[in-house]
Amino acid sequence: MNFPRLVLAGLSGGTGKTIVTLGLCRAFKNLGKNIKPFKKGPDYIDARWLGLASGNFATNLDPFLMSVDKLKALFLEKGDGFDISIVEGNRGLFDGKDVQGSCSTAELARLINAPVILAIDCTKMTRTVAAIVAGCKAFEEGFNLAGVILNRTAGDRHRNILQKSIETYTDVPVLGMLPKLSENPIPERHMGLVSNTEYGPQDESLDILGKMAQDFIDLDRVFEIATKSGVIPENKELLWSEINLVTDKHPVIGVVRDEALWFYYEENFEALAKAGAKIEEVSLVSTDKWPEIDGLYLGGGFPETLAVDLSSNVFIRDHVRALADLGLPIYAECGGFMYLGEDVEYEGKKFPMAGVLPISTCLCAKPQGLGYTSGKIIQENSFFPVGTEIVGHEFHYSLCISRTGGEPVYGLKLDRGKGMADGYDGMVKNNVYAGYNHIHALGAPCWAGNFVKAALKFKEENSQDI
Repeated sequence: MNFPRLVLAGLSGGTGKTIVTLGLCRAFKNLGKNIKPFKKGPDYIDARWLGLASGNFATNLDPFLMSVDKLKALFLEKGDGFDISIVEGNRGLFDGKDVQGSCSTAELARLINAPVILAIDCTKMTRTVAAIVAGCKAFEEGFNLAGVILNRTAGDRHRNILQKSIETYTDVPVLGMLPKLSENPIPERHMGLVSNTEYGPQDESLDILGKMAQDFIDLDRVFEIATKSGVIPENKELLWSEINLVTDKHPVIGVVRDEALWFYYEENFEALAKAGAKIEEVSLVSTDKWPEIDGLYLGGGFPETLAVDLSSNVFIRDHVRALADLGLPIYAECGGFMYLGEDVEYEGKKFPMAGVLPISTCLCAKPQGLGYTSGKIIQENSFFPVGTEIVGHEFHYSLCISRTGGEPVYGLKLDRGKGMADGYDGMVKNNVYAGYNHIHALGAPCWAGNFVKAALKFKEENSQDI
């Protein structure tokens, strides 16, 4: 199968590749093209911005979270029918989880046979950039460095030297040279862009980036490179082959999707639906009464920034706690797990939360857990059989603190990652499973079916009157 595609990579985090990718997406959108954005790696915020820039949902691709065949099948399914697929890489081009560069952006580009365009921060560099480009092209076999976009250039003289140096010492084309911006159109936080939910002038900022791309990047040449990608190697596995229909009775799983919690992979919802669930969106911030639900999924986010609203919504806090006491199956990740605790401490103040779990969380100045995770399920729960190997990722600034009311029971023992406490994660209480770890349904195929089974059991055993 073949469709236009490219990977936009950087030399490290913070080089401006997200800004360049957003500019390309908005510029192509302005030219009337239908763009499918992808984000390499475990990332929710950049993916959301890519969706806003292109007008289409972004899909995450990660060779750590899913098998190679699943990854290729996902790319083929989600990219089919679009004019161009643009994949934003993460970290540096060759940076992976080990010395061999496993799960790197370069490896992803090889898996989907996509040309790579490298965005380079040229601050205080001239001829050295040519050495970097030559080194990147020669570093690994089997990937196609098709061009470079030079970012943060200082003026015409600087751009002239950069272009002549690269043309003299390499055969890699310069596709664009972007000027330094007096200020970032999209502010940064936590080593990345600020959440779009906390930033008002979204379209204005994206339009600025789109115009910059149209003015300073050869978009026709970029598109031509994308069209010459070649055939994607055939995958041996169907995308949803491990997600089976559990029931046609359609138990309702409520998904908290509001300003506080919105970190989700769309494929997780698809997996739940394919297993037989009906998805209903609910909010922890709004005071609107919830529909009857048979399960509850709380994703990640920044509950601390909405701590006042979450805490003051006593009606919903009490409702969630009552549902948990009834035995409702609840699955919570990171920010959702924080909400289920006794309270959240943020900027010197404590904000009461749902009180489902005997823990509290405290926001810290530095990350308390960051990167890929792996481990084994060690405790009976509604979502994963004991002994199941789990891969995922964590990124949290909060620290978990035990409270009175009994010792926490953890369901997941990590061999990679920090989790909630000394390598343990996934607190289990009744039908609740909550922790810092994020999973992708394609990398944990038992999760969706077991969630739906638990919701169906609750539906059949309980009539809700609260």
